[in-house]
Amino acid sequence: MKLRFIVTACLAAVMALGGQAKEYRYRTVEGDLMNTRIYTLDNGLKVYLSVNKEKPRIQTYIAVRTGSRNDPAETTGLAHYLEHLMFKGTKSFGTSDAAAEAPLLAEIEAKYEVYRRLSDAQQRRDCYKEIDSLSQLAAKYFIPNEYDKLMASIGAQGTNAYTSNDVTCYVEDIPANEVENWLRVEGDRFANMVIRGFHTELESVYEEYNIGLAQDTRKAYAALFAKACPGHPYGTQTTIGTQEHLKNPSITNIKNYFNRYYVPNNMAVCMAGDMDPDKVIALIDKYFGGLKPAASLSRPEYPELKPLCGVQDTTVVGKEAERLMMAWRFKGASDMQADTLDVISNMLANGKAGLFEVNLEQKMLAQGAGAFLYGLNDYSALVVSGTPKDNQSLEELRGLICGEIDKLRRGDFSDDLLPAVVNNMKLDFYKSLQSNEARADMFVDAFVNGKKWEDVVRRLDRVSGMTKQQIVDFARRHLADNYACVYKVQGNDTTLKKIDKPQITPIPTNRDKSSAFLEEIKSAKTEPIQPRFVDFDRDMTVTRTKAGLPLLYKKNTDDGLFDLTFHYAFGSEADRAISLAPDYLYYIGTDKKTSAQVKQEFYSLACDYSVSVSSDAVYVRLTGLNENLSKALALWENFVGNAKGDAESYEKYVNLLMKSRADAKKNQRANFSRLQAYAIYGPYNSYTNTLSEAELRAAGPQMLPDLLKRLNGMEHTVLYYGPYGEKEISALVTRLHKTPKKLQPVPAGREYRAQETPVDEVFIAPYDAKNIYMMQYHNENRPWNADEMPVQTIFNEYFGGSMNGVVFQELREARGLAYSAGASYDCPWRKGHPETFTTYIISQNDKMTDCIRVFNEILDTLPQSQAAFEIARQSLTKSLQSRRVTRASVLYSYLNARRLGVGGDLYARVYEALPQLKLADIADFERKNMARKPCRYIILGNEGELDMEALGRIGKVHRLITEEIFGY
Repeated sequence: MKLRFIVTACLAAVMALGGQAKEYRYRTVEGDLMNTRIYTLDNGLKVYLSVNKEKPRIQTYIAVRTGSRNDPAETTGLAHYLEHLMFKGTKSFGTSDAAAEAPLLAEIEAKYEVYRRLSDAQQRRDCYKEIDSLSQLAAKYFIPNEYDKLMASIGAQGTNAYTSNDVTCYVEDIPANEVENWLRVEGDRFANMVIRGFHTELESVYEEYNIGLAQDTRKAYAALFAKACPGHPYGTQTTIGTQEHLKNPSITNIKNYFNRYYVPNNMAVCMAGDMDPDKVIALIDKYFGGLKPAASLSRPEYPELKPLCGVQDTTVVGKEAERLMMAWRFKGASDMQADTLDVISNMLANGKAGLFEVNLEQKMLAQGAGAFLYGLNDYSALVVSGTPKDNQSLEELRGLICGEIDKLRRGDFSDDLLPAVVNNMKLDFYKSLQSNEARADMFVDAFVNGKKWEDVVRRLDRVSGMTKQQIVDFARRHLADNYACVYKVQGNDTTLKKIDKPQITPIPTNRDKSSAFLEEIKSAKTEPIQPRFVDFDRDMTVTRTKAGLPLLYKKNTDDGLFDLTFHYAFGSEADRAISLAPDYLYYIGTDKKTSAQVKQEFYSLACDYSVSVSSDAVYVRLTGLNENLSKALALWENFVGNAKGDAESYEKYVNLLMKSRADAKKNQRANFSRLQAYAIYGPYNSYTNTLSEAELRAAGPQMLPDLLKRLNGMEHTVLYYGPYGEKEISALVTRLHKTPKKLQPVPAGREYRAQETPVDEVFIAPYDAKNIYMMQYHNENRPWNADEMPVQTIFNEYFGGSMNGVVFQELREARGLAYSAGASYDCPWRKGHPETFTTYIISQNDKMTDCIRVFNEILDTLPQSQAAFEIARQSLTKSLQSRRVTRASVLYSYLNARRLGVGGDLYARVYEALPQLKLADIADFERKNMARKPCRYIILGNEGELDMEALGRIGKVHRLITEEIFGY
């Protein structure tokens, strides 16, 4: 399709000065399915707007075109730290007296400039003590988390931000009727940012750094780009920064950075959702139009990197499983090379039928392999990764991966692969249009990387015209022995340094204080959004197929995509082998087709299948283009009905599974999830209830595929969301999905039951890291009471569910004890199971006892604030008003409601009760169900670095070993 850039003028709905309507010009691209409008305000601010009225909400991103690439070399991590500080407020909010606070903040800034240059340990402690004392004085005026209160008051969700090499981006998902309130806050935030709460936030950033120390992938990426981009910030400094720089920050440098880069001609407002663009652009101009642009916008520039000659390799050491990473460097993301690289990455690995899947994974020559395009502003990289199978060296794995890339260079791949990749790229794009977040992400990417929007829109047309010979020629020119390579080996990383916690005096949370700005936003009048809760009688149909199968049906009137699921009401509780069957199915075919042929056929149809298993359910799901549904369903039925295992593939599969299990034991988060399950459910849980190696090897190759083959003979329910009418899908399923006249009942199983916690006790398992993962878990076997759901829901909002909650304020904001902390009172997800309560935190080892103490203090005596409660109620009210359950989610909501034994949308009950709820209600609820209640303290960490005497004083300490929590 021939595309044209169209420049249009619109008249704003508001009058500018002098009574004249202001004209806003915008650009569009013909053929853009998102109908994007691109504006540039007089001060250079870019605005991207796309209308999607599926839900009365808007995804918003405010992108600043700067990241760790522009960090000063002596204070790396600065861009990321500034991102954190942008949540601390302005002259108008976040403070009760900006004028009185200002001289104290200036003193703190000056002290940090002294502190960062001191090398004597005692002098540093003395100086930090002075900073801590000054911070206490300034904290009298600080209102922590007032930005989050502002966002909560307008019903925003997903309050967050992220920093990468080239971008810092601020994220909100807002109700459609709160655009002006949101813009008023953000306009002030970007015009009048004030750095306060500095030393406690610095500790939170350092806790984030600690989390990364146990994630070897982060270290491997840093090493990879150090080799791929030597001498360039992509290779010389990471986004999180160095340990030394994080402990020696400069407020002065942060302010200079903000003034240099946080200017309108270096920013973009990106919005997608339910809006009137003419009104929205006028409001953006109202609140952002006054920002002053930089007269001479610049950034550090670096000499062009020389081409990589030969293989540049290095080694990274860490506790996690061994891994290989490789990167070929290319031009920046806006270059047309990116089109070819995107296609090539999908030809190599697409999760279904790429060269890596077909020739390495499905043949079990490697544990796994992947590829993706990592597009950055200055340079991009084709990144390839691989995980070795047992007794396979990383060098051998590299040889196998290079062998597949050589096939690209030789053209040794099916003629069908390229068109199949292009069709699936189109499918993925059409799916992305359903998501406001995906739309806004595309805007941010285009802005940050300088992509012309017409180039973004015509991308699929360009890749559709690619030929096999073009791919071969490109691979021959660029994919040779000119790459960076990282061998991530297992071992003890001796470079990690222990940092003692600083002596921080907790700052007051000032929970009852609020600025006049907050009060104005809270009381601002908007046209209310009328809630629309799920009504299963209205929003879907419950019927039966011609063969008598229960059918949950909802018509898709938006696009040509389908979602077809067969739901079986049993899971791993009833059959501990069933969860392994989908994994083995990946590696086998039928008596007439290989595994690769089956995957390639699905991929060529732009359809996919998946089998997932939970505790009490098996889901067989097909998705893709509805025009190919009949072919996809016939292909699936033939595949599962004739799936054929064999001794060789089964032995290899079991070997891979054993390697995967061994790898999981080396991962911190995997260890904690297993410990958590063990401590809550006991030795019989969803992780441990599986087949042992001996049982697997004795079972034989046909055991797992036969489990899936038998599913059609069991009672099950069909879920369909797609363009077909009820009769069409009923006839299609009856014709292709063959079932016997009499279906067998699904097998019954022994349920996983959460254990009671009659006394305080400690469950601890070992993992050597600089931080701990910790939970407190309470269960008195209290039956779920649906009538209490409203008070439970608002309690979670008030206490532990957001950055405005008590937990976040006390653990992170006031004391800097954690980067991640939360708490939740949980209702069960199925009938007959109890309510439970949990807390959660990741913190430095020597902060463990402080975390336990503070959690118990706020549980035993709930901090009460009427102002905070009103914000929690307002947030929940506005969130529920704009909440919508759409598409296939309606069908799954029906299943979930039936599983819990309820007949409608429980959030309707919450919404109706909210106006009557009082602070005393949640205080009473918390006092009865959480205060001074016995808990299991669930801790993953290194005993040698923890205060075990303190844990012993809590209660009996159960020392678990890794093999116990994993069950093997």
